[in-house]
Amino acid sequence: MFKLPKENSAARPSSLGRRGFLIAAAGTGLTLAFLRADSTLAAGQAASAPPKHSAAPVFDPSIWFQIGRDGMITVNIAKAEMGQHIGTALARIVADELEADWSKVRLQYVDTDPKWGVMVTGGSWSVWQNFDPLSRAGAAGRLALVEEGARLLRVPVSACHARLGVVHGRGRSIAYGEIVRRGKLARRYTPQQLKAIVLKTPQQRRLIGQSVQALDIPAKTNGTAVYGIDAHVEGMLYARPKVPPTRYGSKVVSIDDSAAKKVQGYLRSVVLQDPSGTVPGWVMVYAETYAAACRAAELVQVKWRAGAAAHVSEQDIVSYASKQLADASLGARVVDDEGVEQAFKDASLKLERHYTTSTVLHFQLEPVNALAQEVDGVWHIHAGNQWQSLILPVLAQALKVEQDQVMLHTYLLGGGFGRRLNGDYCVPAALAAQAVGRPVKMICTRADDARFDSPRSPSVQHVRMAFDADGKVSAMVHEASAGWPTQAMIPALLAKDKQGHPYDPFAIAGADHWYTVGAQRVRAVSNDLANSSFRPGWLRSVGPGWTNWAVESFMDEAAQAAKVDPLAFRLSLLQATGRNAGSAPNAVGGAARLAHVLRRAADKAGWGTAMPPDTGLGIAATFGQERDMPTWTACVARVKVDRSTCMVRVERLTMVIDAGTIVDPDGALAQAEGGALWGLSMALHEGTAFLNGEVKDTNLNTYTPLRMADVPELDIEFVVSTATATGMGEPPTTAVAPAIGNAIFAAVASRVRHLPIRPEAVLKGLDRHGAV
Repeated sequence: MFKLPKENSAARPSSLGRRGFLIAAAGTGLTLAFLRADSTLAAGQAASAPPKHSAAPVFDPSIWFQIGRDGMITVNIAKAEMGQHIGTALARIVADELEADWSKVRLQYVDTDPKWGVMVTGGSWSVWQNFDPLSRAGAAGRLALVEEGARLLRVPVSACHARLGVVHGRGRSIAYGEIVRRGKLARRYTPQQLKAIVLKTPQQRRLIGQSVQALDIPAKTNGTAVYGIDAHVEGMLYARPKVPPTRYGSKVVSIDDSAAKKVQGYLRSVVLQDPSGTVPGWVMVYAETYAAACRAAELVQVKWRAGAAAHVSEQDIVSYASKQLADASLGARVVDDEGVEQAFKDASLKLERHYTTSTVLHFQLEPVNALAQEVDGVWHIHAGNQWQSLILPVLAQALKVEQDQVMLHTYLLGGGFGRRLNGDYCVPAALAAQAVGRPVKMICTRADDARFDSPRSPSVQHVRMAFDADGKVSAMVHEASAGWPTQAMIPALLAKDKQGHPYDPFAIAGADHWYTVGAQRVRAVSNDLANSSFRPGWLRSVGPGWTNWAVESFMDEAAQAAKVDPLAFRLSLLQATGRNAGSAPNAVGGAARLAHVLRRAADKAGWGTAMPPDTGLGIAATFGQERDMPTWTACVARVKVDRSTCMVRVERLTMVIDAGTIVDPDGALAQAEGGALWGLSMALHEGTAFLNGEVKDTNLNTYTPLRMADVPELDIEFVVSTATATGMGEPPTTAVAPAIGNAIFAAVASRVRHLPIRPEAVLKGLDRHGAV
């Protein structure tokens, strides 16, 4: 059962490391009780019940892994795999402490069950949260195996050690699989005993930080990997939705399916009745095949009475945000130091700038889809999902059943980027199946997916800075208005400021930066017009995708106003004192580590050297998602601007990242490369707008992400560190756009303050002589 934390400080899901576990022999029937995301579903088998097997011994030291009689080690992964190799990373953590033979490790992506705790994959949390509990689970398993191995070898435990899945002692050895077959494994660990286990030192690790084969690559390359869109059960129907003109408030007036009846395989069209309010006004078009469902859906004519958002445009949302920020009484003060007003009153120099960002869509490769089937009173939902615990209670409400009557089956995700944190697409599939009493697979087309997306909200930000008589920064104010994803989807997890005002940390994180700026204020305002017009969603980097754009663009503008080099200006503010000193265990070193990656990136990129005409270097930094889990990242962008067209060409991105301990080097590099290119794509190419309550762009002919021809040279370096492992999914994304914007100014003295950066905005910053 998904239970919300009592305190907002615990908004992110807790790990399971606080509870103990029993090490004992069990039957394989228990270990296989949760169906895997494998080829059984693709072969047309319904998810009715787990297979039954004879009770052969299996070593099950915790819910996180099992060792079979053949010595094969199965690591249970309760996270979503969407290309980030999270299974490989988490399995490495277990296997290193377990002293496993990596060639005998396999992954099992588990389906929903209360024992997994809160199931969510996002926020760059997975490795950070699970490093310690998985390490202790692996170590506990190793200790128990060594003890039992010693007994079987008739050698003192003190004389034994484990290596590569084998226990050695006084010239004798026994493999883990044989210990499972012959041994009497029975050991119980309390939480205190688990905590007391002495883990390996970084120097003793054999898998973490080393180059090994990612376990998910073979299946992805030979075509056997199963994604949600591949799910199949016998007797299922296909369905495609008719998506209403507004996310909220739409009601069906009439349906005319006369033309659709000519399509072979078309069955009927049904208005979904949704007690959860997730998909109001949806019409589902059923057919025997997906092709027939698509053709029929184009012919079905639906008349709706649209909701209030039908009159809302992007400009309305932006204008409303600006009015909100002008009212100082609105929102929450996330940071609120004394002396802000006095510092501005006494300032010898004041600077104020406004920054905006457009609506951004996810456009993941695999459009959202779900297959729903009811078997013996239990609803089985087959879909790739990032936050199963969020959608389970919604599904139960929609279907009018208890939550334990709903199971989500896990599949690989053909791209997530935060879209599948919101599992709303599971609801119409379930309701469609319930309405006809048969299994139904709903697949959205690319256009359906775009219209039903939970996009990144447009944002408006006002940033101010005060300098004292000595030219030092004495105060800084950062105010931001945007749609709040957490408010839209799980308001119980909103944080609160000191006065008790709620705010969405995912809509303001990043504004609470690590620069020492004197008296500081950060204010977050919920754009309720955005919230009521569409469902704001989490998109890779979330709040820092816009807050870091403002912070790092403004730092360059402040350096210009102070007549100081942008790098030198930043370094002067990274003092690592007060709240910016950092703290254990995640932020040891604080701002000093951010200063280090800035210096290193600048040095690698040739900061300060002469550039060719109309070419410039721009620098930016970020700490990633949240202050209590910082991934220190610096980026230098080298860009060339064509003065005749004002087209911007990014030639090179130099990035230095301090993420503490790197568990999976290849996976971390892939994350950094993907994040950097995603940041570049949103900086120059991606962005849409709301028009009459709907997004303007619904396919890739007009919504134009980064193309291969525009990919720059990437130079990415990781700081060698033994510090706490922090997140890699999002931090590399956020520093790219401001680095590009700052580089444009360095190249042609044109300042841009809106994302995405269009040629007309660059042109606007130039006069006929090419100067501001």
